Amino acid sequence: MIVVKNLCKDYGEKHAVNNVNFCISRGEIVSLLGPNGAGKTTLMRLLTGYIEPTSGEVKIFDKNIQTSRLECLAKIGYVPESGFLYNDMSVADFLHYTAQLRNLSQEDYIQNFQKVVESLELKSVINQKIETLSKGFKRRTGIAAALLHNPEILILDEPTEGLDPNQKFSLRNYIKNYGREKIVIISTHIMEEVEAMADRVILLNHGKLVKDTSPEKLKELFPEHNIETAFYKITSETD
Repeated sequence: MIVVKNLCKDYGEKHAVNNVNFCISRGEIVSLLGPNGAGKTTLMRLLTGYIEPTSGEVKIFDKNIQTSRLECLAKIGYVPESGFLYNDMSVADFLHYTAQLRNLSQEDYIQNFQKVVESLELKSVINQKIETLSKGFKRRTGIAAALLHNPEILILDEPTEGLDPNQKFSLRNYIKNYGREKIVIISTHIMEEVEAMADRVILLNHGKLVKDTSPEKLKELFPEHNIETAFYKITSETD
């Protein structure tokens, strides 16, 4: 479980995350929504211990991420929008390097390597240098690295960016299946993704949590019964 309590992150006078509270349980796929500058990226960085909060706390399965950071990070897989790939490595070398950083046993590495390569359809490019890959394959390589240690929590920023329609369909199905037993958090601007994958929406604006509901209930808030309209009207009202 993730517990976020009175979480704040300030940059000078700017409240990037402003007194945010929520809990996420195993088996939930949660979409973080919000316009640019709403605080989504800051929140993900707080959840992963990448930055420290100004106040409040994040607990990962009852452990405070600030005081038990390594223990918490062992349970998290995170793929930021900008990625974290080494272009001069092959896909196989990068995944092996990631496994070493995670201190995976050889047995776990071999088993998990085969699983993520197959699930994310990387076999055809496994020996290619990352710099030669398409944007979609680079994205899938980053996600594969985040999945190597079979994390309890998977956090993805714009996971289908650069993927073609078939790749998107495949990845969405994988994420939905993974989220049945784990916690998955997705930040996206694509409303189609929210409806296809998420069973819960956390909507941020100006650093504040303004809605925490299901995609279907979010649509029902307005006569148009459309998630894009709901997003627009809610974020406009709170401007």
